[in-house]
Amino acid sequence: MLPLNNFFSLRFTSLLVLLLLANETAIAQDTIIQKTDDSQIQQQLENIAENSENEEADYTNLLDALNYYKEHPINLNKASKDDLQELQLLSDIEINNLLRHIDKYGKLITIYELQGIAGFDLQTIQKILPYVRVSDNFNSSHFTLKEMFKNGQNTILFRYGRVLEQQTGFTDIDSASLFNSQNSRYIGSPDKLYLRYRFNYGTNVSWGITAEKDQGELLFKKNQRFNYDWYNQGLNANKSQQQSGFDFYSAHLFVKNIRFVKAIAIGDYQATFGQGLTMWSGLAFGKSADVMNVKKSAIGLRPYTSVDENRFLRGAATTVAIKRFEATAFVSRKQVDANVSDTLETGEISTISSLQETGYHSTLGEIADKHTITQTIYGGNISYKGKRLTVGVTGVNYELSTDYTRALSTYNKFEFSSRQNANIGIDYNFVYKNFNFFGEQSMSQNGGLAFLNGAFVSLDPRLSLTMLYRNYQKNYQNMLSNGFAENTMAANEKGFFVGINAKPFKKISLSAYYDRFEFPWLKYQVNAPSTGNDYLAQINYTPSKKFDVYFRVRSRNKFKSTSIDEDIDFIVPLKQTNYRLNLSYNILPSLKLKNRVELIDYKLDNNKTQKGYVVYQDISYSKLGVPFSVTLRYALFQTDDYNSRVYAYENDMPGAYSIPAYYYKGSRFYVLLDYNVTRNIEVWIRYSQTVYDNKKIISEGSLTEIQGNTRSEIKAQIRFKF
Repeated sequence: MLPLNNFFSLRFTSLLVLLLLANETAIAQDTIIQKTDDSQIQQQLENIAENSENEEADYTNLLDALNYYKEHPINLNKASKDDLQELQLLSDIEINNLLRHIDKYGKLITIYELQGIAGFDLQTIQKILPYVRVSDNFNSSHFTLKEMFKNGQNTILFRYGRVLEQQTGFTDIDSASLFNSQNSRYIGSPDKLYLRYRFNYGTNVSWGITAEKDQGELLFKKNQRFNYDWYNQGLNANKSQQQSGFDFYSAHLFVKNIRFVKAIAIGDYQATFGQGLTMWSGLAFGKSADVMNVKKSAIGLRPYTSVDENRFLRGAATTVAIKRFEATAFVSRKQVDANVSDTLETGEISTISSLQETGYHSTLGEIADKHTITQTIYGGNISYKGKRLTVGVTGVNYELSTDYTRALSTYNKFEFSSRQNANIGIDYNFVYKNFNFFGEQSMSQNGGLAFLNGAFVSLDPRLSLTMLYRNYQKNYQNMLSNGFAENTMAANEKGFFVGINAKPFKKISLSAYYDRFEFPWLKYQVNAPSTGNDYLAQINYTPSKKFDVYFRVRSRNKFKSTSIDEDIDFIVPLKQTNYRLNLSYNILPSLKLKNRVELIDYKLDNNKTQKGYVVYQDISYSKLGVPFSVTLRYALFQTDDYNSRVYAYENDMPGAYSIPAYYYKGSRFYVLLDYNVTRNIEVWIRYSQTVYDNKKIISEGSLTEIQGNTRSEIKAQIRFKF
């Protein structure tokens, strides 16, 4: 139980006083500049980080379209259904209503004409407003090379980051000791480097190259921190792994709308189809307060611009469209990281025991696993895309260059452990008046099946309902799936999800969902078949454009294995409940404040309830016509342990994402400065620091261990446009 005198500390009371005073000022204001409201997107990213327990995921590709359309809004008078689906902010019913309205009554004259279209209330319009526009300009979607080079945009971006305190992984050690313990020290420097060049001509043409070096990785082999040749010591004789620059490179060429060729991708790209059961090579949104987002909007082919070293394809792909039919073919071949378990007398790899997906190559052990085998993926999709009905068939083959023999135990005995697998699936999407039915059925090579069917119903302009049922058999195998699931993989799960979005009053909206799931077979840390549920309720009060407050409760109930001695192993209930109060308001047209208080209860079986809280104050200053803006946060947190941690989205520079987990006791602050040097040059600087009140050593026992209670990080980024 958290002491009340700690919770209601002087610092926390000061924040509440500031909140109340600012609220009074905000209500007194009459005018405000409309700003981008990313609160729903931020909540979705927080949920992804919480579910994956990955604070440093790169969401570039997930939000690439939104970031692009912020600077180049879609012209609604010429937007296609695919363009609007790419925003992931409108339902298919709303998109169909918009396109039907334009077909029937002609082009829109003003953005607020949308209020006369079913499903488009002021809240929906404000949500899409930063990304769309209304114009009479109808440039052809087809283009010439002269137009492309004249009107295209080049962007060069460089980012630097570093933890300022000394970490154990970067302390000195002799070479012999390092080799005896492959993971005892980092090989490279603590600097994180990112470099990207990209050319865009609208959404029709994109090419570019991205390079990244994580902390601890080498930039050049001659810069390694220890003076010995680890190749000659037999660690890895693969000369292709000699370091001659950044650790990771990605390049792409992507072209759309060349007559009947809808898309061509060369280099690195992503392919997404249906509802993600058969083929989905990237991240995807899942459960959140935006309950209508459980349905995925598959884009097909898109360029890859992220630095996740696993969730992409490398090769070539194309989509051709003839009338209402589209056909896509794709092939990918790249080297991937794996743990080698056996080799032949010739030194050739014969068996691997696991695939490494961290993307880090900063220790000798990680470098030994780098690019050890080849992964080959090929397949295709054929779709019929009518105005109301879309039906597609997707097939994909997945193959490794050597045998994959993982150490199977009882809980994962049905998971993929072979050299090759194939999947085939059929998906559909049907819109009829205020009903939208969607789903996908897929089968893996071993006969395992996965089903997903859902419906979105607009019962009234103020009331919408979503339902989704999934049934993923325990032996369904797919390394490229990302279907709606409680598990990380679409396998060994049944569940029914129902969500509601209601707007009973003009200024009040309600979102809620209930998801019940069961796992027919054992799973990681759950040594018996089990069930569970997850429910959320959120109420928003938005009296004006300048003020929004919401209160949210989310509860998750599952089972987890535990034991009272070495011979008895059984499952016990685990319940986690989060309570959140979030306020966002403007006290001036240029000054925006945001406050959050979040509490968490974590209880395993009959053990004592572990509690935690986070409270923070955000201040953002951005004035029209002024080239300088600043965002800062001050947060207080206290949790009983890591289990009761709380995730919170933090503002960061474009292309970088920070969603840290707050745990133990302390405070955290960051400041982000943005300065437009000229119209084409922009600079960002970000400094963050976490101070722990009850820790003298941070990340004890790991390579990131810090002898002290403070962890500080600096980031800097510069972007050139020409």
